[in-house]
Amino acid sequence: MQDKEAEAHLRWIRRIRKWFSLLFSFLILFAAGTVLLLLYLRSQALPVTHVLQSSEIYDINGELIDSYHAGQNRQAVSLNDISPYLVQAVLAIEDQRFYEHFGVDPRGVARAVVTNVKTMSMQQGASTITQQLARNLYLNHDRTWSRKIKEAVYALQLEMQLSKDQILEQYLNQIYYGHSTYGVQAASRLFFDKDASDLTLAESALLAGVPKGPRYFSPFYNMENALKRQKIILNTMVAQNLITQQEADQAAAEKLIFAENNKSRESEAPYFQDYVRQIVSEKLNLEESLFETGGIRIYTTLDLRAQKIAEEAVNKHLKSNEELQGALISIDPRNGYIKAMVGGKDYNANQYNRVFTTTRQPGSSFKPFVYLAALMNGFTPVSQYKSEPTEFVYDDGKKTYRPNNFNNHYENEYIDMRKAIAKSDNIYAVHTIMDVGAEQVIDLARRMGITSPLEPLPSLALGTFPVSPFEMASAFGIMANDGIRVEPVAVLKVVNSRGRILYEAKPKKERIIDAPYAYVMTNLMQSVFEQGGTANRVSSVLKRPVAGKTGTTNNDAWMVGYTPELSTAVWVGYDRNKAITTADSYKAAPIFADFMERTLDPVPPKLFPIPDGVASVYIDPVTGKLANEACSPSRLEVFVQGTEPKEYCAESKSPAQPEKPAGNNSWWDYLKRWWNE
Repeated sequence: MQDKEAEAHLRWIRRIRKWFSLLFSFLILFAAGTVLLLLYLRSQALPVTHVLQSSEIYDINGELIDSYHAGQNRQAVSLNDISPYLVQAVLAIEDQRFYEHFGVDPRGVARAVVTNVKTMSMQQGASTITQQLARNLYLNHDRTWSRKIKEAVYALQLEMQLSKDQILEQYLNQIYYGHSTYGVQAASRLFFDKDASDLTLAESALLAGVPKGPRYFSPFYNMENALKRQKIILNTMVAQNLITQQEADQAAAEKLIFAENNKSRESEAPYFQDYVRQIVSEKLNLEESLFETGGIRIYTTLDLRAQKIAEEAVNKHLKSNEELQGALISIDPRNGYIKAMVGGKDYNANQYNRVFTTTRQPGSSFKPFVYLAALMNGFTPVSQYKSEPTEFVYDDGKKTYRPNNFNNHYENEYIDMRKAIAKSDNIYAVHTIMDVGAEQVIDLARRMGITSPLEPLPSLALGTFPVSPFEMASAFGIMANDGIRVEPVAVLKVVNSRGRILYEAKPKKERIIDAPYAYVMTNLMQSVFEQGGTANRVSSVLKRPVAGKTGTTNNDAWMVGYTPELSTAVWVGYDRNKAITTADSYKAAPIFADFMERTLDPVPPKLFPIPDGVASVYIDPVTGKLANEACSPSRLEVFVQGTEPKEYCAESKSPAQPEKPAGNNSWWDYLKRWWNE
């Protein structure tokens, strides 16, 4: 009997050992299978996904000019650029054990299974943040077991290939907030008009509740529901010891200031934006669709403050005439940066950018090219011609040209280059181009960046061949920059959504004019704003030294000028080439003056620096010779060193007496004279 009991006991022990052996073998096989599965998943690439991201364009100071998006407003940011309050709120309400689980939370799965079995449905979800990210990136939102399984598999792969912080960052940039808006940065801008990094606890708690049901919890759709969910999230954060009850109560009581939903605001600098898109497309060969979906960041040279002043100046002086149009382009001559661009009065009505039009005659604003070529070919500021009605013969005597002065006004005496520039004398200009040679003028204009068609005719001196405002502002900037041309630039840098630099500007610099010639031309053009000059009417607005030239034709009015910091061209006229009135012709200069003075208001007035190789002497304005007491009053004049007159106007041992400044001259005129002396 005892033997039978002992044998039965041994059989039972053997059976137990066998089961343990089988169980152990199964566990080993399961572990091995699990390891192999994980290794397999680790080796497999995740499905390719293309996330649509909004592209953004910034001004020189890092201010957002505009964002582009095709149906989806999405702006990716790093985890460090998201408010810690928002990160905590999202984790509290969406996935409390995010940093503990491996992509799938067994507790959550068990809880969801029990609930769904009881209700015989699939209403209870257990998706972790990782699973939600996998679903948003690779799957649809169907409530099926196959989708759930795939979601879990992709979640495991994400956990093996990315860190927890990387997963959280991607999730926060993917989550949908309604209103065609994806990601916390775009949502923060949409709801509060601020960056995600600046969100308060109250704002973060409200924002964290929206993705649960954007149509139900968006404050723009249902403020009551949004605030109720905000309180739930705040209380959840208290329960998890993320914040105190006092902080939660204060946040719940905080009055939130929301941005205007779907506010209609006009796009900033629309003509400039179009130009930037064109430039980027040409430089990078990007498809147009990438501007809306590629998530690129475009950093430009535009100064939004200067741009707003430019738009205000154009509209202020042209608002009285609906048909009259205008354009303004301003460039920093020191680096070629385009600071402001106005292509017309109303972009919504007409998108044609008149800054680049090559159909408008510059008129007398072209004359500085003629006079600069003359200075570089033996002329001086005291070279003289008689201002009187004159018929010019050219083309080997086969043709004649008879220009007129404005209002048929002639000095009927010999005048020098300074007076010719100040009064915009056409006879002097044609005499000059006839003697210098039109080919010389065209060659210089080409080297200064004028690409529009020019013909070697006497009328070229009077600006009869169309040139764009863009070309004029860039070319005048050479004289402002001591003769050095810096290639105009609008885009400084283009960066893709991952921060890789796609393009970086390297504007070319080239000396076109020797500095002394550039300075003498600049000094001569300052006379345009002094008493008797064609732009004297705006001299009271300008509180700093400015050089420039007006230009008027039957259909166009121009003012092109510069300071050491800005070179600006203004054009006024009609799109249909309708003749401008006398009143119309006076509008370009006030636009120029308003823009320049207001834009440069924070900048102390600066004299144009005098380079080496410039000589300042007192001359007799009548003869152009050195002045002395016998022929006073005299005038201080600047010359390229070596070209100043050597003879005196008359025999005398007494020094010259300088001409007294006109009574309405500005303080900087006195300063300028003192500086030159």
